[in-house]
Amino acid sequence: MKVTVVGAGGNVGSTVALAIAERDYAKEVVMVDIEKEEGDKTFYPSKGRALDQWETAPILGFDTRLVGTVNYEDTKGSDVCVITAGVPRKPGMSRDDLLEINSNIVRTVTEELVKYSPDTIIVVVSNPLDVMTYVAHATSGFDSSRVMGMAGILDTARFRAFLAEELNVSPKDIQSLLMGGHGDTMVPLPRYTTVSGIPVTQLIDSDKLDAIVDRTKKGGGELVGLMGTSAWYAPGAAAAQMVEAIILDQNRIFPCAVQLNGEYGINDLFLGVPVKLGKGGIKEIIEVDLDDSETELLRASEKAVRSTLEDFKKLMDK
Repeated sequence: MKVTVVGAGGNVGSTVALAIAERDYAKEVVMVDIEKEEGDKTFYPSKGRALDQWETAPILGFDTRLVGTVNYEDTKGSDVCVITAGVPRKPGMSRDDLLEINSNIVRTVTEELVKYSPDTIIVVVSNPLDVMTYVAHATSGFDSSRVMGMAGILDTARFRAFLAEELNVSPKDIQSLLMGGHGDTMVPLPRYTTVSGIPVTQLIDSDKLDAIVDRTKKGGGELVGLMGTSAWYAPGAAAAQMVEAIILDQNRIFPCAVQLNGEYGINDLFLGVPVKLGKGGIKEIIEVDLDDSETELLRASEKAVRSTLEDFKKLMDK
């Protein structure tokens, strides 16, 4: 099995690559990124990170070959491609600026990946996530089962980690579900959160649970405040978990950003919902029962994501 990670000269992409290699189920991970010019010198971040990570193989004990490149020809025949390429929003940069820059990057990357791997499955990590997944899908021409975005797994991981800390239990025993867009409008579902089958609402006061939900929504911002840059370990691990589920045909139930066509009463929008993930990509979109308050939150999230998508479409029409 062959996996390509685009944007692998950066922190998120290189973390995805190493997390996949350490699990040792892929034959090869191709790490793609552009070269960097600094003064009169040219650097190749993806090649350097791939070499550094490959040199850990004898220590960590894996056989997956890591290869860095700037040429998309080297990605030929990839079973899964992960797109992490893009720029973060910088001071003075408007949301439209970010949309335009990253959409152009994702569009170009997708065109190259599809050219050399027409049967691949695409996992998008680039932000703004829901819109960039839309761009990758529209550009690729793939069936919607083969293009998805990573956000929900990261958000649920943060939620589970915070709950484990508060309850002083293993995070491995916590199962949870979040839906909607990535960020402040995500929809945590405490009613579907359990600790070894015990509803979390029986183990924690509502005020503390509400505080953890709020912290989860702002989880990315908390890390930026601490580090001065966005996270990469947890996002990288989350994307790698999606790749593993696909390649090993695990039929895992994960919240992913997928195209909805009537599910939850939503049409023509990429939004986070639970899916069955395995060979071929998305095998099934799962519709869980939502109460009135949960439905209201999902509608608010839908509205926010659709607004960003409409802004993007208007930008492209100029």
